[in-house]
Amino acid sequence: MSVIRAATGADAPAVDALLRACFPREEEARLVQQLAIDGDLVLVLVAEDAGVVVGMIAASRMQVTADTREIAAVAVAPLAVAKGARGQGVGEALVAAAIAHLRSAGVELGFVLGDPAYYGRFGFEAATARGFDSPYAGEYLLGIRLNDGPCVHTPGAASHARAFAALGEDA
Repeated sequence: MSVIRAATGADAPAVDALLRACFPREEEARLVQQLAIDGDLVLVLVAEDAGVVVGMIAASRMQVTADTREIAAVAVAPLAVAKGARGQGVGEALVAAAIAHLRSAGVELGFVLGDPAYYGRFGFEAATARGFDSPYAGEYLLGIRLNDGPCVHTPGAASHARAFAALGEDA
């Protein structure tokens, strides 16, 4: 049974190794490193099993406006689970814990680029993200209302942290 907890600085090497093992390229590992350097990470949770990090999820600050109002919003990414821990609910536990933490922190909106069938189970919907102008707009940009804000349904603009712009540069 995995324990979900906030990551510490001591977890950085294990998180980096996990990201490099879970993704075919190093982009996600570099993304998390750059988000940390830039001060844009607002949450990193790890799943630990017998003292070993078997999963992680991060959330980073976004610039989101609607009806000229700044909205407290985050990008939830990446999510990674070690191959040997998949199918055991680790990813689901990480996503649920991240949502709960972000809600309690007063974040209004969360965005994710991912599989609608998977993230839809947690309340992420394309309809929530659709009203926001974003370079990632499309069927895989999903949003979730975490807290009620006065302008959440008003069209606006959503910009990920600067580190996301580097994704795909080496493709």
